[in-house]
Amino acid sequence: MRRLMLLRHAKTETDAPSGRDQDRRLDDRGRRDAAEIGGWIGRHLPFPDSVLVSPAIRAHQTWEIARQAMKDLRKDLGPEPQVELLPELYGADRSQLLRTVRSVSVTDPQRLMLVGHNPQFDQLAPYLLGASHLAVDFKKGAIMRIDIENFGARPKGTLCWYLTAKLSSSRE
Repeated sequence: MRRLMLLRHAKTETDAPSGRDQDRRLDDRGRRDAAEIGGWIGRHLPFPDSVLVSPAIRAHQTWEIARQAMKDLRKDLGPEPQVELLPELYGADRSQLLRTVRSVSVTDPQRLMLVGHNPQFDQLAPYLLGASHLAVDFKKGAIMRIDIENFGARPKGTLCWYLTAKLSSSRE
């Protein structure tokens, strides 16, 4: 059983000084939301085994802020995950992204996290759940866990939970 977590980057500035979309950074709210999500993960989950991050700056920032919040909260999260840039997490279509996730799953990470964007996550999540007809509104700074038996030709995952940054900061 693979535990796949999809973490969408948090809220960003509208435009980057460079004018390039990949260079957009998190805004103040985005940094707070990334820390809130990381804190929630730190309170409830171990580190993922492997993290694949989009090459966009906002995805890197989301992961780094969340990772630091996890570590600050708990020292027993386990070993730090392997982190790798995954170009397909920026601009690839669902089938390209799925091929990459399948190839990574062969190396057997039990807890895999993708840090990326829409529309990829809006498209990938329903497909992995075996319900391509569903519409998913994957919010900025949200995280979803899907458990998947295998990444075969027609994956059928189970939605375990979906959490927005706003909900993660609610009192437990």
